[in-house]
Amino acid sequence: MNPPTANELVSFRFFPHSRQRVFEAFSDPRQLTCWFGPNGFTSTFKQFDFRPGGAWIFTFHGPNGTDYPNESTFIEIVPNERIVYDHVVPPHFRMAMTLAEEAGGTRLTWRMAFETAQLCETLKGICIPANEENFDRLAAHLGSSQTTHP
Repeated sequence: MNPPTANELVSFRFFPHSRQRVFEAFSDPRQLTCWFGPNGFTSTFKQFDFRPGGAWIFTFHGPNGTDYPNESTFIEIVPNERIVYDHVVPPHFRMAMTLAEEAGGTRLTWRMAFETAQLCETLKGICIPANEENFDRLAAHLGSSQTTHP
């Protein structure tokens, strides 16, 4: 893995599940709403058009009652390998998610590229812990007996 540039944040986690299973947890909006977001957040999806050029429009609902509108456009989707989207409302960034097969599971890497190094530095203290919370929630979702997988 290439080290992050000054305008990038990289987070990764190993999951003891197949790449297909991890990919499905993101590509299926019913599953995605169960785990995506920091601790205490829920989401309401308005649109989830999972294809290159498709829109993903949703609102995060914070634990304090604040709503956070989000809008992204999918740039690249390679099933079980890669998902890239642009977050098109502030803060602007490109998220590249890669799923690499490793013995006994999948290494999921999130590479967030911000418009500037200054913006990246400003958001680092929020994004890195939030990404870890997302990974914790994904791990719980993948391990739940209520999820269906091959």
